[in-house]
Amino acid sequence: MPTALFNSGFKNWTPDQLPDLSGKTYVITGANSGIGFEAARHLGKAGADIVMVCRTPAKAKPAQLALANEIKGKVDLVQMDLSDLSSVRKGAVEVRKICGKIDGLINNAGIMQTPQSKTVDGFDLQMASNHLGHFLLSGLLLDLVEIAEGRIVVVSSIAHKYKALNLDNFMSDIKYSATDAYIQSKLANLMFAIELDRRLQAGGSKAICIACHPGFSNTQLQSTGPKGLLKILYKAMAPLMAQPSAKGSIPTVLAAAGNEAKRGGYYGPQRLSEARGGVGDAIVVDHARDEDKQAKLWNMSEELVGFEWRIPALKGV
Repeated sequence: MPTALFNSGFKNWTPDQLPDLSGKTYVITGANSGIGFEAARHLGKAGADIVMVCRTPAKAKPAQLALANEIKGKVDLVQMDLSDLSSVRKGAVEVRKICGKIDGLINNAGIMQTPQSKTVDGFDLQMASNHLGHFLLSGLLLDLVEIAEGRIVVVSSIAHKYKALNLDNFMSDIKYSATDAYIQSKLANLMFAIELDRRLQAGGSKAICIACHPGFSNTQLQSTGPKGLLKILYKAMAPLMAQPSAKGSIPTVLAAAGNEAKRGGYYGPQRLSEARGGVGDAIVVDHARDEDKQAKLWNMSEELVGFEWRIPALKGV
């Protein structure tokens, strides 16, 4: 029977338990809407500075202004298209201009069940946007997380449970299914997070990695990605069954800044097959725990993005 990675000892963590985050900096991809925006709001209200990493700054400006009017810390905005490796590299440089350290790098942005499409780098759009872009970004900014003795947060999904990772069809070229491609990308997120924390521990790094998922939350994912019947189903189901994005963001906030979160952990809602409810340890199915496949995923990802991680990442170490 699938189980959680840890027993952290709680099932209803809330952002009220956050410590004072004044002076801390959180970099959040996809922070202009949904889970990312609500997580930024929670962290900012606790005193943190926020760096919003968004694909289209003009569209993100209203969210930046809204956050700046609500939170205690400052709010910066960086342009980045996670599906384009050159944009990820350029955006990472811009983040460095703003941040001397990163207390939390939150890999949140994502797309869901999109029609088949290839990126400028020749990758499946969902795998590139959800996994490979974040894999590269995390590697490029690891040293700033090291300086802060901070956290890398990877947002996965309950969808990881449904199929094992197929490295022989990693780009979903064979019989493309929008749903299967999404499952593969979110499973890659979780397996990357587990492997990353294992490597950080083995390398004596001061950074840690924690994964999470938002359950079934009402965000733009359901309206901007799926097409046809899927889009109709989500339109009907989301208002009735999905929890608000503010609640869906709580696992992300816990993973990013909660003192109760354990390194290498995985957090999410506890009720209705983890679709909603109080937040605690989330279930990780057996195929996501495959250490051999986690290592192969890591090596394949490094090769695809053209970046070799250095752990620990502090200059001169």
